[in-house]
Amino acid sequence: MNVEEILKTEKKIPIKSRAIIHFLLVNNKIREAITNSLKPFDISPQQFNVLRILRGHSDKPANLSTLNDRMITKMSNTTRLVDKLILKGYVDRITCPSNRRKIEINITKKGKTALEKMDKAMDEAEDGILKNMSKKDLEQLNELLNKF
Repeated sequence: MNVEEILKTEKKIPIKSRAIIHFLLVNNKIREAITNSLKPFDISPQQFNVLRILRGHSDKPANLSTLNDRMITKMSNTTRLVDKLILKGYVDRITCPSNRRKIEINITKKGKTALEKMDKAMDEAEDGILKNMSKKDLEQLNELLNKF
């Protein structure tokens, strides 16, 4: 289905506008699929991102600045995301003994276990999103997206 059919317009949309509209439509579809896959875990995509960053930090704690720098979606409310993950028991806050102002965040065992389950749900969501694309299609798509 082309953009004009989706938008139910008979007017031909200029190619630049059509490309941007496609991006927006695909973005919405991806966000919806990811949000739905994480809903059973009562976690947002941003919280999931924080957990993955912490897991990838080789069992070393990370500070809020590091988390924010590595987030897929840059945001100013990283502290609030971490607070919600603390309430769920997925992360804990460590105060540096030599500098009490320095706070670091660490993923807990409960967080790692939950993240493994979320990974499976996310894999299924990604498979659903990309079901109509071959490996060659995905390689080509990534090459095109790298131009941004």
